[in-house]
Amino acid sequence: MKNNVYQIVTDRIIEQLEQGVIPWHKPWTGVRNKAFNRVSRKPYSLLNQMLLKHDGEYASFKQWTDLGGKIRKGEKAEIIVFWKMLEVEEENKDGELEKKVIPYLRYISVFHISQVDGVKPLETPFHEVEPIADADKIIIDYITREAINFNEQASNEAYYSPNRDTVVVPMKEQYQHINEYYSTTFHELIHSTGHKKRLNRLETSAVASFGSETYSKEELVAEIGSATLLNILEIETQRTFTNSVAYIQNWLIVLRNDNRFIISASSQAEKAIDYILN
Repeated sequence: MKNNVYQIVTDRIIEQLEQGVIPWHKPWTGVRNKAFNRVSRKPYSLLNQMLLKHDGEYASFKQWTDLGGKIRKGEKAEIIVFWKMLEVEEENKDGELEKKVIPYLRYISVFHISQVDGVKPLETPFHEVEPIADADKIIIDYITREAINFNEQASNEAYYSPNRDTVVVPMKEQYQHINEYYSTTFHELIHSTGHKKRLNRLETSAVASFGSETYSKEELVAEIGSATLLNILEIETQRTFTNSVAYIQNWLIVLRNDNRFIISASSQAEKAIDYILN
């Protein structure tokens, strides 16, 4: 069952990539459009946001039934995944039995409100935002709090140096669209969360070599993290959305070779986003 869930999740992501859809980028914008559970009214995890096909309200069959709803005949469920902690006994090196808690990845089926009769959608309040100002505040607050060397300078490259704990990005004026500046900057800031004094995700000896699995996973963490921050701020554009299409074939190769890859990367991206947003 455990391996099956990993494969189910990976197959869903591969299916989207093969259709030209990058699941960690959304063609809409704004936190108000996230998929959430109708009963708890809490948004689903970052990985589940990528798995689900729609925005708005989801619930299990039982939850919709308890609300007085009825799933229409022929409607197909989607899945969300979660970790369930199981206690097991294992023999240690001394031959004694020890209790250990092991996380198992499980899934449950959910239905979107568009598949349900008898329940009206919740009214979602809209809010006014100043997205670019909010984006600048996230950057300034984070680099100030973490004392990161942040250099916006005339440059043809963007990178994060773990050894110097330094982010370098081209000047705002070098971008044709300002949203691309934030896409690039958030990408590098996500990398910076992997420093050993923060989330300790990056290799300590050297930056992973281009094309390696470690490099690919870290790039996917940064891609997912950057895209999610843009979405939260409501500044994802069609241009930033299509900029990553070139990555599709690379991600397909990696995902087909490792059915745990997307689950690990999305989990690490979520931790990185939480760390940046404090």
